[in-house]
Amino acid sequence: MAYLRGPFTLFGAAVALIVCALDQALKLWLLFVFDLGAKGVVPLGTYFDLLLIWNTGVSYGWFAQTGPLGQGVLLVLKGLAVILLWIWLARVTARFSALALGLIVGGALGNGIDRLAYGAVADFVHFHINTASWSFSWYVFNLADVAIVAGVIGLLYESLAGDSAVKAP
Repeated sequence: MAYLRGPFTLFGAAVALIVCALDQALKLWLLFVFDLGAKGVVPLGTYFDLLLIWNTGVSYGWFAQTGPLGQGVLLVLKGLAVILLWIWLARVTARFSALALGLIVGGALGNGIDRLAYGAVADFVHFHINTASWSFSWYVFNLADVAIVAGVIGLLYESLAGDSAVKAP
């Protein structure tokens, strides 16, 4: 079992499975129990709304693909990314890095399951700020996206300020 050789590989894998399971459970509930698609925009307060958007692309809807070939290419690229991240996870020696990589892998798997099941990723949280003179609207995202961003921030922190970061003399 060479792919499980790192001291924190199982920890990172557990994080990935938990993130993926939570992401899928929330999406299934929103889609089939709450029926978000039929409800339209559901305000969650001043700055957040629930709103179902089917993302056929990657982050921010870039490279949107509606045909089976394009969706297949995106799925293969996501699969390759998960494999490379898993190899990295198997080699980390810090628990924090394993946590960050587990968040990224779990988020990628959650969105990959959507792409396989629906041909697009279910996004549902819309962050926005509206004032009398200014308006800001962020893209619509999901729990998997939050996990991926948190994981990337964790890796950046670890590389810049963590124990293994290169320190100036």
